[in-house]
Amino acid sequence: MFIALALVIAIVVIGTIIGLAFPRRAVSVVLALVIIGSVAFHFWTPWWWTEVASNWGNIDDTIILTFWVTGAVFCAVCLFMSYCVWRFRYSENRKSDYQPENSKLEWALTILTTLGVCALLAPGLIVWNKYVTVPDGASDIEVMAQQWYWNYRLPGEDGVLGLTDLRNIDDENPFGINFDDPNGLDDILIQGDDLHILMDQPVKINLRSIDVLHDFYIPQFRAKMDMVPGVVTYYWFTPIRTGDFEILCMEYCGTGHYAMRGRVLVDEQKDYEEWLSEQMTFEEMMASIDKTDLIQLALNKKGDN
Repeated sequence: MFIALALVIAIVVIGTIIGLAFPRRAVSVVLALVIIGSVAFHFWTPWWWTEVASNWGNIDDTIILTFWVTGAVFCAVCLFMSYCVWRFRYSENRKSDYQPENSKLEWALTILTTLGVCALLAPGLIVWNKYVTVPDGASDIEVMAQQWYWNYRLPGEDGVLGLTDLRNIDDENPFGINFDDPNGLDDILIQGDDLHILMDQPVKINLRSIDVLHDFYIPQFRAKMDMVPGVVTYYWFTPIRTGDFEILCMEYCGTGHYAMRGRVLVDEQKDYEEWLSEQMTFEEMMASIDKTDLIQLALNKKGDN
């Protein structure tokens, strides 16, 4: 912080001195100082990303590559402006020169722009392909968003999430689980509470919203995606260290958007199994509100299968 602050003060002082000493060249010098200060501040900034906590460290690499490409363009354009302001400053003896076309310059700019765009897009497309290509053995977690909190659903002992239907959602069945699908009986339900996941276990995050647009974001995992009503989106990650991480909604979703936060805890095997054993299944929730007839109906269908 002190280095960055000292750098800003030094640049302001130098710019002021040069501006007073050479007023006709002050703009050119200020532009050059802005470039120097911007590059220096990038390396000495007190603000940077939090330590990555998932397998998506290559997302950081892609962003850094974007910084280099856009930074090079920024420096080139500003230095050219500084040169032009200095080189073509007002003079009574100078006459303007008009050159309508320059094919060499146009080709050079077109090729450089194409290379720059490719450098920006290609790494991102590669990472995106990996981001949505779920590996075998990944565990499923459903995240259901609504104004203004998060609900989660995990598969039970059968390892399969039951089917859901928005038309089934009510106070007694907040997840809209389909009673015609017996795989949903042992699903583990977490309503408005912290989510726990197992370290070093790939996780597929299935995202759905039941009201408006949301966005499920865990900064340390470098993982985020929009949640669109009526559509199930997904991505995956592997947590690589234990810890307590904040969940944010990154899409404005109404007056309570600022409070739509949650926590995800990455546990070792023992701690995770202990937490999992304390959670309620869909079957247990239905039994607690005397919906045993619906449970029996689902069990009968499971037996028929």
